[in-house]
Amino acid sequence: MPMLVALDYASVFIFAITGALVASRAQLDVVGFVFVAALTATGGGTLRDVLLNRDMVFWIADPTYIAVAGIAAIIVFFTAHRLESRYAGIVWFDALALAVAVPAGVGVARAMGMDWPIVLIMGIATGCFGGLMRDVVCNEVPLVLKQGELYVTCALAGAVAAVTCQAFGLNGAAPLLVCALTTFALRAGSITLGWRLPVYKGFPPRQ
Repeated sequence: MPMLVALDYASVFIFAITGALVASRAQLDVVGFVFVAALTATGGGTLRDVLLNRDMVFWIADPTYIAVAGIAAIIVFFTAHRLESRYAGIVWFDALALAVAVPAGVGVARAMGMDWPIVLIMGIATGCFGGLMRDVVCNEVPLVLKQGELYVTCALAGAVAAVTCQAFGLNGAAPLLVCALTTFALRAGSITLGWRLPVYKGFPPRQ
């Protein structure tokens, strides 16, 4: 459990940074920064905990998570202007947050004894929904839905890697580490090397 708590804290802090960076692009005030950062930081984990019917949603059980998100937001409020490209910062911090949040979701589902399909879904939900909420609220094109770009695919691949490791007898932190590395490697490849999935190209709609 300490490993899962550490993953949740890391996910909250890094996703909060991305939320605050998006808030800076929208030129919000400091309260707006904290709101968007907290929404981004807790969105995926909240959905995970509600769907899994945990005793309490993680940030309600321990409000320190909200404080961590708030601190990240305030730091970014005073330092975002130093970044040469805030969008590049969002993309790379988001990739790192995804690589932490997916194993957090996988680990919680595993700890609750869920079957592998649920473990996969919880990994994807924890990794993707906070960023999706952030982008929708701030009227940005969601990174999750950018044409052909690997994002949900990275979360799915990371979760599959963790489940596969467990199937071969690896337990403890090892499957979660493999999950994190797989998720980040694929996302980084998409960002730097242009890895894409094929997109649907249909006929123009009839008038």
